[in-house]
Amino acid sequence: MTGLSLGEKQFIQGGIAQDLRSDGRKRLTYRPIYVETGVIPQAHGSARVRMGGTDVIASVKAEIGRPSPLQPNKGKVSIYVDCSPTAAPMFEGRGGEELSTELSVALQQCLLGGKSGAGAGIDLSSLIVVEGKVCWDLYIDGLVVSSDGNLLDALGASIKAALSNTGIPRVHIAAEASGEDQPELDISDEEFLQFDTSGIPVIVTLTKVGRHYIVDATSEEESQMSSAVSVSINRKGLICGLTKRGGAGLDPSVILDMISVAKHVSEQLIDRLDSEISAAEAIEEE
Repeated sequence: MTGLSLGEKQFIQGGIAQDLRSDGRKRLTYRPIYVETGVIPQAHGSARVRMGGTDVIASVKAEIGRPSPLQPNKGKVSIYVDCSPTAAPMFEGRGGEELSTELSVALQQCLLGGKSGAGAGIDLSSLIVVEGKVCWDLYIDGLVVSSDGNLLDALGASIKAALSNTGIPRVHIAAEASGEDQPELDISDEEFLQFDTSGIPVIVTLTKVGRHYIVDATSEEESQMSSAVSVSINRKGLICGLTKRGGAGLDPSVILDMISVAKHVSEQLIDRLDSEISAAEAIEEE
């Protein structure tokens, strides 16, 4: 994105201060959200989400694996994001690699509750086939097709939609195994279990510009931010993860206020996203 003139910066900051942003939205209003499911036929689940000029795709692949000895009753999920060099000029070369890593780590923290998986927004125990021996490993890939700000929220929404679209093959134990041996499995090509997404959170990023914070910031608005806090919140209002970026420090009382605002905003976002996912799946089934 080209640098903004002083007048443009003042226009953005002044509008936010008066609760009237450049595109006519209020501080806590999202851009329209569009969801498409089943966009990658060879994946077990996939979805495309557009918020304004931000366009992202998530796909889910399920493979049989072995649980970690430290967590024998949980499956494994890995999330990787790729920023297409054509999505924005800054994604070319090292810039895209660094942002890909930053987004992948942030999504892990927001959806999987850090490395331990404690408090994970994705129920890892639902991925177990035989405790301690067989589990499903989910590989979630995100692709940034076009970027106009608020990538983390859009990617979180696309992952939630892709998981809602995911069918995991039904597994029958053909023969039990003794000791450390792996049991024989019969993996169905026809029967699939829908992944339960009722507990999967949405990510709400509050971007601080001047003395105020906004949701769903555009690239231009992000260029004026001092810091941003991303909170993943589920339907029950519970926080599943939190991450911050930007160099400016934040007073704890400000963070608590931001979390409170994020909880309020998340209710509308979850309802809207669920409605869009249902509509997208209805179209896919036609």
